[in-house]
Amino acid sequence: MGQWVASLDMYRKVPVDLLEGTKRGSILSYGAILVMVTLFILETRAYFTTNWVSNLVLDDNDESRVMVNFNITMMDLRCEWAVVDTVSVLGTDQNITAHISKWNLDGGGIRKSYHGRNKNQKDIVLYDEDVTETHEELLENGEQAVILDYDTFQYAKNEFEYLFVDFFASWCSHCRDLAPTWETLAEVMDETAANLVIEMLEDEDEETLHKFTKEDFEHAKKAEHPVIIAKADCVVNQKLCQENRIMAYPTLRLYVDGEHVDDYRGHRTVIEMADWLVQKEGKHEKDLEASDSIVTFAAQAARRRMEIEGDEAKWLNEIKHKYRRGQNNRNDNWDESEHPGCRIKGSLMIDRVPGNFHIQARSNQHDLVPHMTNVSHIVHELSIGDPLTRRMITGGKVEIPEAVKDKFSPMDSNSYVTHEYHQAYHHYLKVVTTDIEGLKSYKGRQLKAYQIIYSSQRALYGYDKIPEAKFIYDLAPIAVNYKKEQRQWYDYLTSLMAIIGGTFTLVGMTESGINAALAKRRRR
Repeated sequence: MGQWVASLDMYRKVPVDLLEGTKRGSILSYGAILVMVTLFILETRAYFTTNWVSNLVLDDNDESRVMVNFNITMMDLRCEWAVVDTVSVLGTDQNITAHISKWNLDGGGIRKSYHGRNKNQKDIVLYDEDVTETHEELLENGEQAVILDYDTFQYAKNEFEYLFVDFFASWCSHCRDLAPTWETLAEVMDETAANLVIEMLEDEDEETLHKFTKEDFEHAKKAEHPVIIAKADCVVNQKLCQENRIMAYPTLRLYVDGEHVDDYRGHRTVIEMADWLVQKEGKHEKDLEASDSIVTFAAQAARRRMEIEGDEAKWLNEIKHKYRRGQNNRNDNWDESEHPGCRIKGSLMIDRVPGNFHIQARSNQHDLVPHMTNVSHIVHELSIGDPLTRRMITGGKVEIPEAVKDKFSPMDSNSYVTHEYHQAYHHYLKVVTTDIEGLKSYKGRQLKAYQIIYSSQRALYGYDKIPEAKFIYDLAPIAVNYKKEQRQWYDYLTSLMAIIGGTFTLVGMTESGINAALAKRRRR
């Protein structure tokens, strides 16, 4: 046994006298050294380099809800009609408009004013409860509100300085409720004109009065009318309403000198509307004395008609003057475009189940016109998860795999424009929970990121359905883990030994082959 152990020698020596050096061997030795040094440098660099490794696992996220952050511009939708709803398969249906911020935009997409936070569509009085007569009863003595069609609308704009038009639809319930109030407002304006004519005639002599016929009286009334109260049925006059971009019923629109000035959005009572007309007249004719204002006479007549007096009338006057002072302080350059937009920004909490959130046009005070509703939009930002996660990723405060950097908010800066009626874009989002090593809050809390895989398509709506921009989401049951891995030290040492031994052996085999080939050639 001892003899066998003593005979074990893996490093036997060859006598120096038996070794022969050659020029070829020297060249190959230098080549072997160069190869070993190169591989040693590359292997050392690889050892000190960390690599991202991904693993697919079942999603064990214990969060019951997740946050969706969005910043979206509706390119042709008023802020007052833009609402955001969320729906899940659990049956949760929630309106979250009150928890977002909205900014009005003009037709060029320029933000004009802050619309406000926690802004619900305000509740307004839809009709004047003090008007007790029905519409039919008010029409027994003739209809005072002027009925317009496409041609007469143009005539009215050219003829009258102030034209206040109710664009309505016969099927609209809000329009039917407003009809008696609108006719009463027209009667107030007509009575005001009649009283002004009578006052004018009181100064005339008896001979002139005898020559003054009924037709002359009606013509004089027409000339003295403070505001022409008119109405147009959009069911009958579709071309008229489309050219004037009537998107909801009823739309109460004021024209001054043939130009669209503003839409009335206040309480739909006779007095409120009359006071609003006074404000618009004051803004249009700043040098007009209040005592000389025919519209002011009409507002006073409205109060008498509706029997408002005493403290209540005093309070209304104070509110009116306060509002007018506020109007005088506003920027007179404000000119709302025919295509106003709305930027909607905020966040919402959704259940970790399939569902959707959507932006649509809706109003508690109007019936909207489906084919005039355009929900074309620009997605400035759409991400899921804690906003701190997005800030850390975009700000470069955490290292993440380059291949997934753009997958956390892939829809950013995308535009979705529809050019046809009754169409809207629907977006389908597959949400993948992502754990990234080192993604932690400042207090050390582990943060989760969410990758979004999306597709978008245009959806066609029925003629009686209002389009909506819809974002349909579904959370994947599989999560992705990303972590950095570095080679172990023993792997590094093994590689170095393999480099040295392998290079030495390969070069030695090469040299032996060359030597054998040359020896065989010499023997020939």
